[in-house]
Amino acid sequence: MKILVVGGGGREHAIIRALKQSPDCTEIWCAPGNGGISYDATCKAIPATDVDAMVAFAKEEAFDYVVVAQDDPLALGMVDALAAVGIPAFGPDKAAARIEASKVFSKDLMKKYGIPTAGYEVFDDPAKVMDYVRAQGKYPVVIKADGLALGKGVLICQDEAEAEAAVKEIMLDKKFGASGSRVVVEEFLTGPEVSVLSFCDGKTLKPMVSSMDHKRALDGDQGLNTGGMGTVAPNPYYTPEMADRCMKEIFLPTVAAMQAEGCPFKGCLYFGLMLTPDGPKVIEYNCRFGDPETQVVLPLLQSDLLKIMLATTNGTLDQTDVVFSDGAAACVVLASGGYPLSYEKGKPITGLENGQLPGGEATVYHAGTAVKDGVLVTAGGRVLGVTATAPTLPEALKKAYAAADGIHFDKLHKRSDIGARALAALQKERD
Repeated sequence: MKILVVGGGGREHAIIRALKQSPDCTEIWCAPGNGGISYDATCKAIPATDVDAMVAFAKEEAFDYVVVAQDDPLALGMVDALAAVGIPAFGPDKAAARIEASKVFSKDLMKKYGIPTAGYEVFDDPAKVMDYVRAQGKYPVVIKADGLALGKGVLICQDEAEAEAAVKEIMLDKKFGASGSRVVVEEFLTGPEVSVLSFCDGKTLKPMVSSMDHKRALDGDQGLNTGGMGTVAPNPYYTPEMADRCMKEIFLPTVAAMQAEGCPFKGCLYFGLMLTPDGPKVIEYNCRFGDPETQVVLPLLQSDLLKIMLATTNGTLDQTDVVFSDGAAACVVLASGGYPLSYEKGKPITGLENGQLPGGEATVYHAGTAVKDGVLVTAGGRVLGVTATAPTLPEALKKAYAAADGIHFDKLHKRSDIGARALAALQKERD
């Protein structure tokens, strides 16, 4: 099969490297891709959000299958547009992608079908938001932009002044454009966070191995929120008992709710969960693979990813094996100094050959790189994700950090404590 992957970050690189292991994958392209991805796939410089150009290209090149990996094109209806020209794709159609593209849609869905989540209210008037927040008088309070905001539209406010600043940023200054026309104000939940990605074909759901993201820029979970500074899998807080409970109380009810609403979900349904003292609750849904969770989940997949993806499209997931190894994986993100605020691009990267580390102890996923005059350089905030697998999490972390030490670029920034909370949880379990 000739396959096109839509997107250009670390997640797409992880998907491409997993798809290449399938004997049915004969040719793989990525649009727009990036410098590092170009070592593994043929890249075509089409913006992921240009639905018309992407569909025209897919038709012209006669792709057998398209994997729409990024949220924006899914929300814009790229899967529907591809279907209209007879090209099957992995990912939800526009109606089902609302589960991520509209926080209001997803919160109302959970309320209607009794799926556990934080209490909330929806507003389109900035003044009314603050009236409500003051009346509640409970802090921290969470204020979320309704639409897609590159993972940055969720603000946790510690007091009234921060809540006012959040409303100004989202609704008045329109930092996230039209995504901030409505906001969801939600109660603040506490407990360990867990990410569970799952394959779904509209009726059957098969979860992947759980993972733990590290959103803050600095060690000790300090600093600004980022797209993710590293991940580990599996998540030690997500016990077999908790997995059973989530399946019954959250996963299957969500699949049934989407069917009942006339928009069955096909593709990768991502559950962002909080394990609160009152039980597991949904913080957010995503309509695609998470980034950088994909970089630790797919390396543990033992089944054929292409076969599974085709099964989600064809509705045959119940007859398809989805098997993960019992080992662990760790991903350490190497970022540009200054990320997630301003940072410089174009810094030469040393230590890699054809985009990978010699020796193959770890896999390097490229999130923001380019090739300029034959030299690999930085081209984004998150530059590389260095992932290692091993029988245990301590071993995987040791390997990932050792590998990361072999890569250099000017002003490189990485956290030194990825996996620390997970290791503490494992230690507690042993004690």
